[in-house]
Amino acid sequence: MVLRKVMVAAVLAAAVPLMALAAPSTHDAPAPQMSGNPILPGWYADPEAAIFGDRYWIYPTTSTVYEAQVAFDAFSSPDLVQWTRHPGVLKMDAVPWAKQAMWAPSVVENAGRYYLFFSANDIKNDSEVGGIGVAVADHPEGPYRDLLGKPLVGAFHNGAQPIDQFVFKDDDGAWYMIYGGWKHANLVRLKDDFSGVLPLADGTLYKEITPSPEYVEGSLMFKRDGRYYFMWSEGGWGQPDYSVAYAIADTVTGPFKRIGTILREDPDIATSAGHHSLIHAPGSDNWYIVYHRRPLGDTARDHRVTAIDRMYFDANGHILPVKITREGVPADPMRPAAVPRHPAAQP
Repeated sequence: MVLRKVMVAAVLAAAVPLMALAAPSTHDAPAPQMSGNPILPGWYADPEAAIFGDRYWIYPTTSTVYEAQVAFDAFSSPDLVQWTRHPGVLKMDAVPWAKQAMWAPSVVENAGRYYLFFSANDIKNDSEVGGIGVAVADHPEGPYRDLLGKPLVGAFHNGAQPIDQFVFKDDDGAWYMIYGGWKHANLVRLKDDFSGVLPLADGTLYKEITPSPEYVEGSLMFKRDGRYYFMWSEGGWGQPDYSVAYAIADTVTGPFKRIGTILREDPDIATSAGHHSLIHAPGSDNWYIVYHRRPLGDTARDHRVTAIDRMYFDANGHILPVKITREGVPADPMRPAAVPRHPAAQP
């Protein structure tokens, strides 16, 4: 009996260190903190993502009936997970010519001030007042006020409705704006103070760069490894087939030829995934796509929510199809060396 007790004690003594070694795999490696999707509370669409100072920013459209789209909120975060709401950063009262609706913001920093470009009034012809406007503020959270007293682009050129603008700064310091609806996309060069447009190298003011017949709206441009990426939304913004496609060119003016779709619905998670923007986390090769989508089973016209997921490139620089998720992305704290700049201007 004594011998048997000694043997049992020896076995238990040997088991304790094994259990202790196994424990850290479950207790010392907690699951990363995730953003979850949607990342913003409430109905928000057309999210514009930017990096200013030591925070990530998102400026979305307030997704409601046109008559109620009278202000923009903004959200800021140190890590893509915890977001702070900044209500009413631009209100329609600050834009005398805006009467019906404001949507699709694009926000950049320029010489220490912040400029919020937006669409307003949903004009259908050149006799109506509206189009693309620009507002200015001294801080990312506003308050923004109208810069020009009139639209920056207030007419149709090359058949493009003046909506859904995106502002892009090239490596040489030149500012460009890509915009368009009604199946046509234009590129313009902006004056350095954003008071108007300048001729492009070929002398044109409004250059059509429509990449394919599928183009609808939601233009975006960024530069990576010396090449220009043009992204846009296809399908109907109120329909499940809403999606994002892209093209690549060697110059800012193209020509751009459609490569493929990279963001679309997942019938098990959400539908109508589109009208996106991008975040390139400073000091890393982490790319994030911020977009809106519709909850499953919800067909209300303006029930759209903002989500974020990872975006990856293959060895040839092509964008891989994005997997949309419920979990979102892990925390990615801003690095101390971050500097104020728009995500599209990052190399």
